[in-house]
Amino acid sequence: MSHFAFSREAFAPEDFRALVADPVAGGYASFEGWVRNHNAGRGVVRLEYEGYAALGIKEGNRVVAEAFARFPIARAHCVHRLGVLDIGDLAVWVGVTAAHRDAAFAACRYIIDEVKSRVPIWKKEHYAEGDSGWINCEVRPADAPAGSAPP
Repeated sequence: MSHFAFSREAFAPEDFRALVADPVAGGYASFEGWVRNHNAGRGVVRLEYEGYAALGIKEGNRVVAEAFARFPIARAHCVHRLGVLDIGDLAVWVGVTAAHRDAAFAACRYIIDEVKSRVPIWKKEHYAEGDSGWINCEVRPADAPAGSAPP
C-alpha cells in the first residue's frame, strides 16, 4: 500500500483520515500546510506546485517507511497537492496514528520535515506586484526528465 500521494485536485483531511484509523491507536496527529498570502515580505496571491511524480511517490513512501522504522506508529499517510493553489488552499496533509500521542506527534513532524526536504516538489510564488518566482528550488534530480521541473 502506498503511504504517499500527489493530488491535482483539492481535498479535505477527512478524505484521508480513514486511511490512518486503527483500533490500536489512542493518539492521532496531523499537519495541514495551507497557502499563505505572504513570504519574505512580499504579498503572495497564489502558488504553483510541480513535482516529479515517479520519483516523488517513491521518495515520499521511503520517508513514511522510515517513520514506521523510527517510531512506534500504527499508520501514516501524506498527500501533497500539485498545480495552481489559491490563498487558504490545503497544500499538504500528514496524518499519523499510534498507541500513544508522543509517537504520533514525532512521526508526523518527521514526515513533513523530510517530505519538504527530500521529495522533488517545486513551488512557484505569484506575487501581488504581478511577477513570480520559483522558491526553495534545489537541483533537479539527475534521472528527472527534462522539463519535469524548474532547473
